[in-house]
Amino acid sequence: MKVEHNISRLKYLIKLYRLSISDFLVKVSVGLKNPLKEDDIFGEEIKLSNLKRIDKLFNKGLEFYLNPKAIIENKDASIFFRKDKFNSDLNIGAKKIVNEFEDLKISLSAISKLADIKFERIIPIFTLNDNPKVVAEKLREKLYPKEFTLVLRDFLKGLISNFADNNVLVFEFIETWNKKDTANINGFFLNPNVIVLKRQQKSFRREIFTLIHELGHYLLNEEEIEEVEVNSISKKNLSKIEKWCNEFSYFFLVGKHSETLEKIDYANASNDYYFDLIQEISRETNLSTLALFTRLLYSNKISSKSYQNVKDELDEIYKRRIEEESKQKEIDKLSGIKRGGSVPKPINSPLFINTLQVALQGGTINEYDFCRKLNIKPEKIDRYI
Repeated sequence: MKVEHNISRLKYLIKLYRLSISDFLVKVSVGLKNPLKEDDIFGEEIKLSNLKRIDKLFNKGLEFYLNPKAIIENKDASIFFRKDKFNSDLNIGAKKIVNEFEDLKISLSAISKLADIKFERIIPIFTLNDNPKVVAEKLREKLYPKEFTLVLRDFLKGLISNFADNNVLVFEFIETWNKKDTANINGFFLNPNVIVLKRQQKSFRREIFTLIHELGHYLLNEEEIEEVEVNSISKKNLSKIEKWCNEFSYFFLVGKHSETLEKIDYANASNDYYFDLIQEISRETNLSTLALFTRLLYSNKISSKSYQNVKDELDEIYKRRIEEESKQKEIDKLSGIKRGGSVPKPINSPLFINTLQVALQGGTINEYDFCRKLNIKPEKIDRYI
């Protein structure tokens, strides 16, 4: 079966994802004995089976390609039209995630205008000339959770809630173990007020650091899509913006404990690299142990060789913990003990929920759209209204 399709919309997506025609054809031909050619795709009609293959790549829904209305390419539509380069070499999985949240951002913008909801910026814009430590101390008063908790997910939830109070939207995306195109990023900031994080179920400290790093981009009003590494603070080839965001993230999370780290002597084997002290500060700040040792490296309080030794040891500890968890799961399985295997749910920003609630009550959206955007079952809607 063949159907007429809007070729301009397909070409729009190919350009948006920054694919050459040859790369595009390779990706949509995966698994086929005879690879697709341009004539198979860009004729007046296309096989429905080929269109479905294309949609597996872009996830836009078949209606998108059949719609005769043209799409206007502009900077408001996507960060990929606003920026030429990013800190990470984005794979197709990353581009899908970014495009998904770009669409959500545009949808929310339209909803907010119809419902007369305003997302005015409350936090001022800073520059690279502003001291990241001073800015961090100022922002801690506004955004840091009032009650500290060692339960990392609750700490993250508290941050997201405080961000919402200041008109900053935070979203999580979750990737299951069997997802075909996994994203090679863990966070990004989209103008004017959207931060997106990859759920780090086994490393919430990493996700927390990424959130504050992306907050740094928001403060500088500099969009970015990237893989944030806590140990990248020591790299000399980082841009001024990345260094500023890393510095800000560190000082925001470490708080008063920065003074303790500044006073310690050179960390080496004779003082056990201050391991106990570092772990104590990690527990009291929810900064990872590696991030704190990275700070010592950045401050020239530990040698590169010693830092690598510590990093290797931490990696080994993490590896053993994962192996032990895997063994325990296997033991439980053989013993007939059932473990919960449900996919974790993303934390919903109160600002996101409140926006949809106002829109629903005002008739801007219906119950179906409300449930779809929050990814909840219709029978659970009463919990949100």
